[in-house]
Amino acid sequence: MSAVSIPDGAKRIVIVGGGYVGMYTALRLQRRLRARLRRHEIVITVINPHSYMTYQPFLPEAAAGNLEPRHVVAPLRKMLRRCRIVIGNVTEISHARRCVSVCPAGAETVPNGMVELPYDYLVVAAGSISRTLPIPGLAECGIGFKTVEEAIYLRNHVLRQLDIAASVRDPRARQRALTFVFVGGGFAGVEALGELEDMARDACRWYPSLDPREMRWILVEATDRILPEVGPEMGRWTIEALRRRGIEVRLKTLLKSAEDRHIVLSDGEEFDAGTLVWTAGVKPHPVVRDSDLPVDDKGRLKATAELTVEGVPHVYTAGDNAAVPDLTSVGDYTAPNAQHAVRQAKRLADNIIADLRGAPRKPYIHKYVGSVAGLGLHKGVANVYGIKLKGRLAWFLHRTYHLSRMPTVNRKIRITGDWTLAAFFRREIVSLGALQAPRKEFELAAGRRHTE
Repeated sequence: MSAVSIPDGAKRIVIVGGGYVGMYTALRLQRRLRARLRRHEIVITVINPHSYMTYQPFLPEAAAGNLEPRHVVAPLRKMLRRCRIVIGNVTEISHARRCVSVCPAGAETVPNGMVELPYDYLVVAAGSISRTLPIPGLAECGIGFKTVEEAIYLRNHVLRQLDIAASVRDPRARQRALTFVFVGGGFAGVEALGELEDMARDACRWYPSLDPREMRWILVEATDRILPEVGPEMGRWTIEALRRRGIEVRLKTLLKSAEDRHIVLSDGEEFDAGTLVWTAGVKPHPVVRDSDLPVDDKGRLKATAELTVEGVPHVYTAGDNAAVPDLTSVGDYTAPNAQHAVRQAKRLADNIIADLRGAPRKPYIHKYVGSVAGLGLHKGVANVYGIKLKGRLAWFLHRTYHLSRMPTVNRKIRITGDWTLAAFFRREIVSLGALQAPRKEFELAAGRRHTE
């Protein structure tokens, strides 16, 4: 393996992950350590599979066409100008050797392309991946909703299903195309379903042969409630609001099989569906479990209230891949959401600076203030500081809050511009499904059969 050179004597801070925790930690460090970075006394390296951080709360609006996809991501190189950005996948964390092994972008095209990055201080913010179950057919036809790529694919796919339904003559094929199943009643599932159903219903006006009532939208949730973060009362109101829109909400129901897009539910119902979206929870990134750092039974790093890894000097963690004690509730851990991640990142960065200066660290203490969720255009639900809101007011609060949390003024202005234009013009309903297979047309011209 080759090693990335650093100035002699410099303190090496390596951050694994460029999501909420990774990016905001690096951002705060580069602001507060500006002079030492300029003198090359400290080198901060951020490792991430992509060159951007995705602001996930805006993914449903990007999927529905309310926001331009590039506006819901923040470019790491622009934001972290004093940091070194390595685009690649971390394959191993070895604290015994004080180094991180990375497979950088393009490594497969060159010999000995793997890289080892030694560190003095390590921040593990690898985040999470979708938690799947061994359900027949799920891996073949399901799609998650954690990345901007998945959101845009899903938008194109839903519009493609409308094209199929408007074109085929077979009633079964038509109904299959118009059936959409979402598994998981958390924020991701409910918001994605609400926005996409709203978009599809709006798009039907341009399909004379389609009646919006032909569409079947189904939310499958294993427990007896949805959106637990907004409280039982607002959760029940959300169920009623969705059902008034014709959306089926199946509580205490499991997905048993999805082979060949034939859906089998635990309540005995079976039907075909052209779309299956899986949002039933997340789990820590596997690189955390496979490291030599201490993890709990859920594969999360064992963290202290000071956001260090238990018993391991100069290793810090926060966010989805960490079990961070919640000091406001005895015996509990902080929820894996953006609100905690952003605030934890600031405390984590300050604690690294405290260690560099030999000062005492401080614990992370933050009371959860509440949650907001969007359910489509002008529809929402919120529970903030115990104040319960619904409808347009909650929708407005949802947009306002997340706009305020979106990194950079540039992105805030662009998102505001998207919303302003949407107030005067209807959404686009073009499906760019060919983006998933961009070489198909060229291969056809070259006389080759496309194999995807």
